[in-house]
Amino acid sequence: QVQLVESGGGLVQPGGSLGLSCAASGSIFSIHAMGWYRQAPGKQRELVASITSGGKANYPDSVKGRFTISRDNAKNTLYLQMNSLKPEDTAVYYCAADAGVESQLFWGQGTQVTVSS
Repeated sequence: QVQLVESGGGLVQPGGSLGLSCAASGSIFSIHAMGWYRQAPGKQRELVASITSGGKANYPDSVKGRFTISRDNAKNTLYLQMNSLKPEDTAVYYCAADAGVESQLFWGQGTQVTVSS
């Protein structure tokens, strides 16, 4: 029902910035909220940012003040701006959409973010 395609990952130095994008298609009208998750090798997947259809954003303490999530409904695109990046931010970042009557999560393919000197 919902397809998500991420872009913008790459290699950055500590303290640098990177922006991620997620293009959504399909049953866009059924999306209730969207978010970004990340998963480092050998680690559990964790939520790093979420945003409701009304534009309310939430962040865990690990990224609060450094990451900003936003969405452009006209372009069906979700964004994640990451500033002051740290080596511990290194992970595969996934776009997710909460959609449908059953409130089902749909996932993008993931994009690698590496923070290293």
